[in-house]
Amino acid sequence: MKYIDIVNGPQKASAIIQGCMRMPSLSKEEAAKVIETAYECGINFFDHATCYGAGEAETRFAEAFPLTGIKREDIYIQSKTGIYPDRQEFDWTKKSILESVDGILSRLKVDYIDTLLLHRPDLLFDPQEVAEAFDTLEKAGKVRGFGVSNLMPTQIELLKKCVKQPLVINQVQLSLEQSQLIDQPLYVNNKTTDMSLSRDCGTLDYCRLKDITIQAWSPLQVGMFKGTFIDNPDFPELNKALQDIADRDGVSKTAVALAWILRHPAKMQAIIGSMNPEHIKDACDATKVELSHHDWYALYLASGKFLP
Repeated sequence: MKYIDIVNGPQKASAIIQGCMRMPSLSKEEAAKVIETAYECGINFFDHATCYGAGEAETRFAEAFPLTGIKREDIYIQSKTGIYPDRQEFDWTKKSILESVDGILSRLKVDYIDTLLLHRPDLLFDPQEVAEAFDTLEKAGKVRGFGVSNLMPTQIELLKKCVKQPLVINQVQLSLEQSQLIDQPLYVNNKTTDMSLSRDCGTLDYCRLKDITIQAWSPLQVGMFKGTFIDNPDFPELNKALQDIADRDGVSKTAVALAWILRHPAKMQAIIGSMNPEHIKDACDATKVELSHHDWYALYLASGKFLP
């Protein structure tokens, strides 16, 4: 496993994060096996959100964790708040943030979480309210670090107008197929392709400039929730390119696809969501893969991109 030091945040955090969104489908024994397998592979970072199974993911994790024998202080636990599917709204009000963190701690059966992310932008957010909530949580020792998810630079700057704590993480979508985070600068001023359009206002470069760690969600996905491109017949060139490197390095295509994200000098983390222990092991082999500059571009082009 490779580890990174998140500036102003968790130190020696695993480059691969175990996402827990699908954990509600498991028994506590099965969930314990997932946690154990991830930890044995070197993963020390676990990602949750209040909307994952309406909190059931956090509950199942808490039921399973004592079965593993792992110490709380040996892992990082992250959760996200702000999405309320039952109410059909996003909510970053002070009341909502404080109540949701109390719920997170109760469900996880912990005294604190290592990082709290604001999960997608509340279109009505007041940075002063957020700042007051963060101050309260930090003072109470309930949250040790703060970040965001799916935010553009101007939204982060607006938060920073009032929030005094460093915003250390931005969790956004990135995969070989969904690579908008990376694409636009390559096609700047190119009117022949809509890949020249800025869809995130330079989020990746902004985060690098501001020492905000990018966490890539759905790193194997087509679109948002259309399944994986691994072994997908719609992506023959990409799968051949992945297989060539996988054969060379003795790993899976999944590992190579994740290694493509980790190869970027932004020192990102990649979030996996599998609840299959063998798939988790395969994914963690990504940190053993050393992609060359040429390898990275070969995979990028095989995913359907072109050089202008």
